[in-house]
Amino acid sequence: MVTVNVVVLAGKVATEPKARQMPSGDEVTELRLSVPEAGKRLLPLPIAAWHKAVGKRALKDIAKGDDVIVYGQLARRFYRSGAGARSLTEVVATELRKLERRETQ
Repeated sequence: MVTVNVVVLAGKVATEPKARQMPSGDEVTELRLSVPEAGKRLLPLPIAAWHKAVGKRALKDIAKGDDVIVYGQLARRFYRSGAGARSLTEVVATELRKLERRETQ
């Protein structure tokens, strides 16, 4: 059996990216990406970009409203909160690039 877990998304950054430092010292930037779903509505998807994998430079100029392309893998994370055990499905980015807008004449 072959297992493939590859995600490629292009969309607009829906929220300001939030950089956090984990207790281990690793840094991660979390953002939401709005992706069109079957041409009808926008689907907000959580993206986790670990600085070791993506690089700080790739995340430096990313802001709300930017068009980006994300390459990564789908992951499900489990954690505990005040409400009990919870889970979150997100895209863990391996590469993130800002798309430049073309000038129209």
